[in-house]
Amino acid sequence: MNKNILLVVGFIVLVVLAVFLYFGYTNGSLNKIFSYFSKPRVEISGVILFYGDGCSHCANVDKFILDNKVEDKVKFTKLEVFNNKQNANILVEKANACGLPTDKIGVPFLWDGTRCISGDVDIIKFFENAK
Repeated sequence: MNKNILLVVGFIVLVVLAVFLYFGYTNGSLNKIFSYFSKPRVEISGVILFYGDGCSHCANVDKFILDNKVEDKVKFTKLEVFNNKQNANILVEKANACGLPTDKIGVPFLWDGTRCISGDVDIIKFFENAK
């Protein structure tokens, strides 16, 4: 009789686990959990240039960076924010540190470690002066 009880309890546990995995996987919550733990956490410090794919002002900054070989002269990290929520959250964090309201945050946006610079003209000036 004890074997029958153990089999029934084991079967119930397996069914509950299967249901949890099925519904957790189909609504994406398990994917979010697994992707959170599988992504390496990288500490980003120093100058950060935030940009968005398809942003024309970001393209102006990128063209200046390429034409003037800025990456050879200034160490900075580029983070795309339109398609990467983690990068977008970092942008909001940096903008909040400067006291910017969320409705005033846009790209291109540069964080130099202490201050925020936005717009292609001002960011290009920053890189011109950093040579």
